Amino acid sequence: MTIKTLTFGCRLNAYEGEVVKREAEAAGLGQLEGGAVIINTCAVTAEAVRQAKQSIRRARREQPNARIIVTGCAAQINPDDFGAMDEVDLVIGNEDKLKASSYRALPEFGVNQFEKVRVNDIFEVTQNAPHMVDSIEGRTRAFVQVQNGCDHRCTFCIIPYGRGQSRSVPIGGIIDQVKRLADNGYSEIVLTGVDLTSFGPDLPGKPSLGVLVQKILAQVPSLERLRLSSIDSIEADEALFDAIASEQRLMPHFHLSLQHGDDMILKRMKRRHLRDHSIEFCQTVRDLRPDASFGADIIAGFPTETEAMFENALSIIDDCGLARVHAFPFSPREGTPAAKMPQLDRALIKERAARLRAKAASAWQQHLKKFDGTVQTVLFEKDGIGRTQDFTPVFVDGSVARAGAICAVQVLNNDGERLIGRHAAPVAAQ
Repeated sequence: MTIKTLTFGCRLNAYEGEVVKREAEAAGLGQLEGGAVIINTCAVTAEAVRQAKQSIRRARREQPNARIIVTGCAAQINPDDFGAMDEVDLVIGNEDKLKASSYRALPEFGVNQFEKVRVNDIFEVTQNAPHMVDSIEGRTRAFVQVQNGCDHRCTFCIIPYGRGQSRSVPIGGIIDQVKRLADNGYSEIVLTGVDLTSFGPDLPGKPSLGVLVQKILAQVPSLERLRLSSIDSIEADEALFDAIASEQRLMPHFHLSLQHGDDMILKRMKRRHLRDHSIEFCQTVRDLRPDASFGADIIAGFPTETEAMFENALSIIDDCGLARVHAFPFSPREGTPAAKMPQLDRALIKERAARLRAKAASAWQQHLKKFDGTVQTVLFEKDGIGRTQDFTPVFVDGSVARAGAICAVQVLNNDGERLIGRHAAPVAAQ
């Protein structure tokens, strides 16, 4: 029979999903009559948890004889909620999902005493060993975990309780993983973690994220593109700025965990930066790398947010020159301090989120227009669809570029969502 894995949420979860699949196969789950379904959950929003539970019920309907195993952040935080579901056979924690032995806790493997919920205290995990994968299914770019957990306690965020304290993967293991993936044909690697810019202080010598980036690019010359996932700009170090200025293989797209643009709200969120820090970071990076573009997460309707405060959230888009904005309506997460703060009316939150999305859409249109007539280097993903170096999507009608090919593309115009172009040079050989 087969093992089916369903992964929700972030890039880190996607990377771990490949480890989950390998370890489950090593444990022998594929030999079970009826097969197995593993749900790798996300807990960042209440909606993510709802979708996970919906997928569990659907999996039981579609595969009535399969063993259903639930893991991931939502399972780590609220294991008993999932354990109470009749559809679920086993619940395991975020650390244990990376070990084959965890999957052999099912009765079929002859355990002496079966426990449906097997979730340990994630804060007892103090190290982050490298887990090697050969590929990321369905992806033309590969993710590499360099860090896990978070030592900060933003008042709206539940994720530290699903991931534990910050811990870094040793540099040698990261470089070995990058080499393996590059040798397997991946032209682009994305470094990922829960709090990426906190990489290093728990390792010997306390290397920084910038040092890691420099070492990867120096020791893996075959890697064509290196990209960073979401970063906390206040933690950017001098070595990272040096790499931004000097390493053309470091892609010029930076997604920032801003969350808001008003200083009082940022303080109530318990963020470590203020508005001016974000503006200064973006300007510094542009000075070093004029082709850089920026994205950000921004929350609308945080508790106590006034109209003037919300206007500061809107204006940070222009002041930072953001191209992409992931706009979120505030949603209280049980167990977080923000859930206990004075809440705004839900209708007002929805209205402000709609205004934030409209502002984001306008910024995106301005971003697309600046590419007209330019030639961009594009990594193709599938069926004529690719991404520029700054992660802007491109469509080339009739393209013969296969997934993973890097080509020069002449940008003709855009359709409001992506660039439209044509090949400006022969398809690059891979």
